[in-house]
Amino acid sequence: MLRFLILFVVILVTLFAAELTSPVQNAVVLPWTEALARISAGLITLFDSHVVATGKILQNTTNGFAVSIEAGCNGIEAAIVLIAAMLAFPATWKHRAIGVLAGLFAVQTLNIVRVISLFYLGQWSMAAFEWAHLYLWQALIMLDVLIVWLVWIRMLPPPPLVPSSPPLEKTETQQAIAS
Repeated sequence: MLRFLILFVVILVTLFAAELTSPVQNAVVLPWTEALARISAGLITLFDSHVVATGKILQNTTNGFAVSIEAGCNGIEAAIVLIAAMLAFPATWKHRAIGVLAGLFAVQTLNIVRVISLFYLGQWSMAAFEWAHLYLWQALIMLDVLIVWLVWIRMLPPPPLVPSSPPLEKTETQQAIAS
């Protein structure tokens, strides 16, 4: 348990530090955030054609309401927590890779639901938007990370059993006493 905790913290700090660097911001964070806005807009246009994505901004072309997807709302921080937990947990690299890919899909899918719901909630009530944005969705996304991680742990194959050592052969004295 201590090994997991130490490894988790080291990986977490390393990934968060890397996320803050300009190369990672330019190569990963900003492109992902813009893709998140485009994906959200694409899904919304299936039932509402008055939505466009420009960069990291999702906007209603009818009433002008817009949301900007900022750091902390793009799901990257939640993904980092999940990745750190899965890499720190003792499992094969194959199971870790599968867990990270499936976990990222689950977290980002919920994050898309979050962005879309907040987009519509903000058009209905800014007070409700602020509460859902700052409290409800923050907790739900991190709860999702925890649940995904726990499900992943439950799906891991059990560790191999350590074979028990064969019984010791009896010494001549023990054999003589037994006879």
